[in-house]
Amino acid sequence: MLGLRSVAARSSSRILTKRCLAAMSTSTSNPSSPIVELRQYQLHPAAAATYTKNTIQSSDLRKNLPLAFFGFPETGSIALNTAVHLYHYPEGTRQRKDERAALAKKDEWKQYLGGVKECMMQQKSEIFVEAGLVQDFEQVTGLEYWIKNDGSINSGGESIVELRKYQLKLGYDTVPNFLKLYAQALPSKLNAIGTHPTTQLVTILVSDVGSLNTVYEVWKHGGESSCGMEAMEQSRQASRGAKEWRTGIAEIAQLATSFDTTILKPAAFSPLQ
Repeated sequence: MLGLRSVAARSSSRILTKRCLAAMSTSTSNPSSPIVELRQYQLHPAAAATYTKNTIQSSDLRKNLPLAFFGFPETGSIALNTAVHLYHYPEGTRQRKDERAALAKKDEWKQYLGGVKECMMQQKSEIFVEAGLVQDFEQVTGLEYWIKNDGSINSGGESIVELRKYQLKLGYDTVPNFLKLYAQALPSKLNAIGTHPTTQLVTILVSDVGSLNTVYEVWKHGGESSCGMEAMEQSRQASRGAKEWRTGIAEIAQLATSFDTTILKPAAFSPLQ
C-alpha cells in the first residue's frame, strides 16, 4: 500500500480545517473551476439490453467527453437498470458546455441518441467538486488519473466500484466539519491491517448543484484475480479495527441525516475499473 505524504500525516487540525474550507470555496460560479458531473439514466427494464448494446458500440463517441466512469448497479440504493456515469471537467462548466455542444453536432451521436432515447425513463444530472483532501493522500488517485490512464489499467472482470453517500444536515459549516473529521480519521482506515490490496479510495465528491450537503466516497475493489465483493468485505472488516476511523465515523454520524451505498459494475469501456 502506498504511503501517506508526510505533510498529510503531520497535518494539524487547524491546517485540515483550512483545507476543507478551501475545498468548499470551489464553485460553478467560476466557469473555469474543475467540476465533476454525475449522470444517472434510469432505463426501462425491457429496453436495458438494447441501451447497453448501443452504448457499448458507441463508447468511443462518449469519450469525446472526459468520461471517468460508466457502469450499472449490482445492488444498493440506486435503482437497478440505471446507467451511472461520471465526468471530470478540469476546466469547469465552460468546458462542459462547449464539449457537450460539440458532441451534440456529430451525426454519429445523433444516430446513437435516436436508438437509445426510448430506452430511458428518466435522466438526472448533478454537479460536484472533488474535496481538497484528495490531494493530500497518495492512496487517493482522483478521477482525472483514470481518464489519463484509460486503456493502460486493466483491473479485469471481477472489480466493482462502491459509491458511499452521506446526506448531511443543513448548514454552512456541516460539510467543512465533515471533511475535517474525515481527513483526520482517513489514514487509519487506509492503513488498517488486513485491508485487501485491491481496495482503493478513488475520490471524495461534494455536491455543488443538485441535492446540497451531499458527500460521496468512491471506492474500487477487486481485480483480475480478486472478487470485488470479497475484497470489499475484507476491507470493511479491517476498517472496523481502526480505532481512529471508528472514532471519526461516530462524530461524522452526528452530522448526517442518512447514509447509503451502491455497488456498481463497470462497463468494459469505463476508464475506472
